[in-house]
Amino acid sequence: MASPDAIRFVVGIIGNIISLFLFLSPVPTFVQIWKKKSVEQYSAVPYLATLVNCLVWTLYGLPMIHPGSILVVTINGSGIVIECAYIIIFLVFSDKKKRIRVLLIVLVELIFISLLTLLTLTLAHSHRKRSTIVGTICILFNIMMYAAPLAVMKLVITTKSVEFMPFFLSFTSFVNGVTWTTYALIRFDPFITIPNGLGTLFGLAQLILYATYYKSTQRLMADRKNKAVNMSEVVVAEEELKKTGPTENGLSTLNH
Repeated sequence: MASPDAIRFVVGIIGNIISLFLFLSPVPTFVQIWKKKSVEQYSAVPYLATLVNCLVWTLYGLPMIHPGSILVVTINGSGIVIECAYIIIFLVFSDKKKRIRVLLIVLVELIFISLLTLLTLTLAHSHRKRSTIVGTICILFNIMMYAAPLAVMKLVITTKSVEFMPFFLSFTSFVNGVTWTTYALIRFDPFITIPNGLGTLFGLAQLILYATYYKSTQRLMADRKNKAVNMSEVVVAEEELKKTGPTENGLSTLNH
């Protein structure tokens, strides 16, 4: 029979794979930015927020802070690399004002993580104290990250449409939350359990909303398509009238 640690390791590997897919989900956005050579109206805030979140979780997983959490380090270390790539692309294709703002925020984040590391290692002299300090900050950052899905859920309820809440992303977020919550419960870690337990609940809520408003979304999209078709038909008809109108009027005058 497999030991709890072996099961936890396997679950952690699965969590790494799922989280990697989530980190890579914005790739189509950046392909579009690359092609257009402009960030247009896109914001760097989600990627800056994810970067600092990955930084604190990587710190948390280090052996001198919380031993036995190497899989937390691997996925969040990967997240740091991916988010840095996104931010570099954003910097390349943004205007000077946006570029300076993003660079300043990155600098603040680096100063913050450096100070947190220094203070934790010098003032806290046990793994338990260090884990508590960094883990508490990790939970706070994760709670802040949930502002985005809450905003999307509010939009779904208001519009009765799941058009802007992709099913695959909601489902993957739910599975990711379940996986990391399971990982944390096998050898109980409250600092991983709490944010991922919340993530599981938010993911489940999104799936319930999707099931609730899927049919109404289809109706709304069908109505919008019909309106667009009708409008195009009206425009075509008006154009035809403009072309044939004078000739028909001339024939009408001759007949009288």
